[in-house]
Amino acid sequence: MRAPVAGSVAGLLAVLAACSPALDWREVRVDDAGFVARFPCRPQRVARGVTIAGLVVRMQMLSCSDDGITYAASWADVDDPQAVHPVLEALRHAAAANLGMPDGAAAPFALAGATPNDASARVMIQGHLPDGRAVQEHAAFFPRGLRVYQASLIGPAPSSAAIEGFFAGLAFRR
Repeated sequence: MRAPVAGSVAGLLAVLAACSPALDWREVRVDDAGFVARFPCRPQRVARGVTIAGLVVRMQMLSCSDDGITYAASWADVDDPQAVHPVLEALRHAAAANLGMPDGAAAPFALAGATPNDASARVMIQGHLPDGRAVQEHAAFFPRGLRVYQASLIGPAPSSAAIEGFFAGLAFRR
């Protein structure tokens, strides 16, 4: 009779460990187009003008850090449908360049509700921050209409639970 109790206690401990504060996921509405992301921390919102693929756009971002990992979801609107593809590629190139790396291999990325685009991709980049610290960045780039998105997490060694928890929480909802 003790074995079932011990198994139940072990199962309960596993469930409680999965709910640890480091992985206390919450769904956050990112923008007014219904895009949501799950963050394990309370994100802060920032916005600024940036130049991407020769276009000046207002880039908005939600980001937070937990356990040495920074999670972010950013977006910008472009005026020209022909600009969506080059802007997505420029975002991907910038992510690699920011870590001192050339572009890495990109895997196709399709998110339900996103607009299909050949430049939609998911990447993993290993590089260094300006202070020399080694990091990994996992990022996805995709559009919805004339809005381009980047969702990423970066840190010294993000766990598979952090990576998959973040990307599994990306969605478009109404």
